[in-house]
Amino acid sequence: MVEPCPFVDVSGSPYERGRQHGAAVPQRVKRSIELYGSQLGDLGFDAAAKSALIAEFAREIEAFGAHYIEEMRGIADGAKVPLEDIIMINARTEVIAKAKLIKSTPIAETEELDDGCTGAVILPERSASGELIHGQNWDWKAECAETAIVLRVRREDGPDFLTFVEAGGLARCGTNAAGISITANYLESERDFTQVGVPLALIRRKVLEQEHLAFAIKAVATTPKACSNNMMLSTVKGFAIDFECAPDEAFPIYPSEGLIVHANHWVGQVALTKLKDTGTPRVPESFYRDWRVKKLLDEAGEKLTVADLKHAFFDDFLTPHSVCRPPRLNDAGNLSATVAMVIMEPAKGSMEVALLPALNRVFTRYSLTDEPVTLAQAAE
Repeated sequence: MVEPCPFVDVSGSPYERGRQHGAAVPQRVKRSIELYGSQLGDLGFDAAAKSALIAEFAREIEAFGAHYIEEMRGIADGAKVPLEDIIMINARTEVIAKAKLIKSTPIAETEELDDGCTGAVILPERSASGELIHGQNWDWKAECAETAIVLRVRREDGPDFLTFVEAGGLARCGTNAAGISITANYLESERDFTQVGVPLALIRRKVLEQEHLAFAIKAVATTPKACSNNMMLSTVKGFAIDFECAPDEAFPIYPSEGLIVHANHWVGQVALTKLKDTGTPRVPESFYRDWRVKKLLDEAGEKLTVADLKHAFFDDFLTPHSVCRPPRLNDAGNLSATVAMVIMEPAKGSMEVALLPALNRVFTRYSLTDEPVTLAQAAE
């Protein structure tokens, strides 16, 4: 039996929201720290060197938005953990990569750097309800099912939002009261870690704070990054766009036949003429994951439902290297899985989440306005 994500509802000032977050799920916050914090020690960083490295990222985050550091400080105080550990959770990819560069440690081809996933948006013209549907499978460390939460943030300075996130984090995928949604997934290129940039988690959070899609696009397409990433944006008004982001450039992909589907390899022709996709050794199955989701959605008919998107995301073609993958050891010896399936219906202000969906087909529906509801098991 897989327990659903805890629901954490916060409000007030950035610090107070963070304090409520940390106090609500302190053990999950500590588990997040446990999963990522030991990596710096393994690289030979003592306490002073670790603090100095994380302080660099704190300055980068504070320049992007001082309230983010205040919220992280609240999380740390609420969970009774050091602030630097919360910064580490929110900048884990960038911190570890910088640490490896400092120690002249090669980033091995078999080592996971960030999360993979398969994402999709169904535009209103392809939706049976006439309303946009946006979702993804999040593929990462199976242990993250023990850290995942759904966070509802009630704001006085902008739209409320829901985000599925690791405890201690400010955002991952999510939807807001203005009808803007975001999912994101791993990409890699030879430009990665050649410049400083804002941690990816903070860019996703910035998107969820926006009232207008134009400013969400600005956050994704113009914010300097340390590494590549794919970010898929949508609006309840009936538009979606995918940005394949290199650290210093973003390449848009528009919907085709009312759909966007993206996995973990570069597909834009302009991007592929300008950079090298270096991620294939880590995610070779990506080349058929997006194809499978698109194929299954097309086979489901002209008008698609939430159930159709779930069916595509449950796909076990060539398992365990599949769209929906069960827990398994990867090449680096880490236990990897589809940690969660997340389906968002922004017109309803709702998000459905099933943890470890290869083992568990029970979804919980979270809402911007209502309490969580457990749904019937999804059909085979």
